[in-house]
Amino acid sequence: MAEQGLGTKCVQAGYRPGNGEPRQVPIIQSTTFKYATSEDMGKLFDLEANGYFYTRLQNPTNDHVAAKLAALEGGTAGMLTSSGQAANFFAVFNLASCGDHVVSASSIYGGTYNLFAVTMKRMGIDFTFVSPDCTEEELNAAFRPNTKAVFGETIANPALTVLDIERFARAAHAHGVPLIVDNTFATPVNCRPIEWGCDIVTHSTTKYVDGHGVSVGGAIVDSGKFDWTEHAEKFPGLCTPDESYHGVTYTERFGLEGAFITKATAQLMRDFGAIQSPQNAFYLNLGLESLHVRMPRHCANGQALAEFLQSHPNVSWVTYPGLPGDRYYELAQKYLPKGSCGVVSFGVKGGRAAAERFMAKLKVFAIETHVADARSCCLHPASATHRQMSDAELAAAGVGADLVRMSCGLEDSADLIADVAQALE
Repeated sequence: MAEQGLGTKCVQAGYRPGNGEPRQVPIIQSTTFKYATSEDMGKLFDLEANGYFYTRLQNPTNDHVAAKLAALEGGTAGMLTSSGQAANFFAVFNLASCGDHVVSASSIYGGTYNLFAVTMKRMGIDFTFVSPDCTEEELNAAFRPNTKAVFGETIANPALTVLDIERFARAAHAHGVPLIVDNTFATPVNCRPIEWGCDIVTHSTTKYVDGHGVSVGGAIVDSGKFDWTEHAEKFPGLCTPDESYHGVTYTERFGLEGAFITKATAQLMRDFGAIQSPQNAFYLNLGLESLHVRMPRHCANGQALAEFLQSHPNVSWVTYPGLPGDRYYELAQKYLPKGSCGVVSFGVKGGRAAAERFMAKLKVFAIETHVADARSCCLHPASATHRQMSDAELAAAGVGADLVRMSCGLEDSADLIADVAQALE
C-alpha cells in the first residue's frame, strides 16, 4: 500500500487497535505497571526489553500520540514532554553540556531566548545568536570547535520570520552538528522540516497541534538521519557508554533511528521528570485528528486579516509571510506553499501606548498569553511574553514596542476583520 496521506495520518497514525480493543487511544492513567518477576522488570531497566514501569519515563498513551507526531513529521521516533519549553530544553541538553556551545537564530520565541541566554548559560552552555537573514559568512563564523547544535524556528513567534531551513542545515552539517527546528507555528501540515535537511523537530503542542487551549505540552521528533557516530567525538553522550544507565551505548543499542530519543527518555526524562500527563496526551490526540482540517482555515483567516491591515491608515507595518511583498514571502513560497499560519504581526501607529489602547477595544479577539488556538486571541509581546528582554534584544528578535500579535482562530473572517477595524478606529 502506498504511503498514506497527511490527513489519514492525523486521524489514524500511531495507534492501531487489535480485535476487540478500544477504537480511541486509551488513557492509561496509572503511575506504575505490574510485573511477575524482578527479572522481568530488570530487563526494562537494562533497556533489553520493551515495556513500561513508571509513567515519569514513558506511558502507552503518550507513546501512541508521540508515534503519530513522528509519522506526521516523517521522523523515526518521538517523545512527549510537559511543555514546549521542556521539549526545546531536552532537545538541546541531550547534546550539549557544560562547556559546550550552540548556534541559534536570534528571532525566536522570547521564552526560548531566555531559556538559552540566561538559564542554560548558567549551566555552562554558551549560545551565539545570529540573524535568520545573516550571510553565509556570518553564519559560518558563529561556529566554534565546541558547537554541538544549531537551533531555529520555522516561523518565529512573534516576529514571523521564516527560517531558510536548507541554508541553516547545510551550515550545521558542514560543521558536523544537527539542526533543531521548532515547527510549532507551521505544524507538519504546512511544513515538514526534515524534508529540508532538519535533524530534530520540536513542538509546543499547546498551540495548533492541540488547537483548543486544553492541554499544555511539547514534543520532540528525531529524523533518524543524522549520523552521530560519524562525529562521535562531539557526542560522547550518544556514542560512548552511559554509566548512569548500566553502560549502554545508545547508538550501538538503538541505531541512528532510536538513539537520540532513547537517551532523552532514559536519561533526561528520568532525571528531570518533565513528562506530559496521559490525560493531556489524550486531549492532544483529539486535536491532531482535526489538524489537517483546521490549519487551512487558520491560514485563510490570517491572510484575510493581513490584507486588510496592509491598507489601514492606523497601521504602520504588517508582517505576514503570505503577503506578496513581505520580506519572507519568497521563503514562505518555498517552505510553506500551502500556507504559513494564522498569526499576523503588525505595528499600531503611535507606538506602545496606541497598541495598548487598540487591544483594550477588541471584542472578538481576547487578550491572552496564548496563541494558535481555535478562538482568536491577541498579545502585546513587549509588555508580556518578551518583557524580560531589553530594547536591543527586542530589536534583534524583531519585536518592537508597537508590535501586536493577532492569532486568527476558526471564526468567520468578516467578524475578525470587523473587530480589528472598530478597535483601530
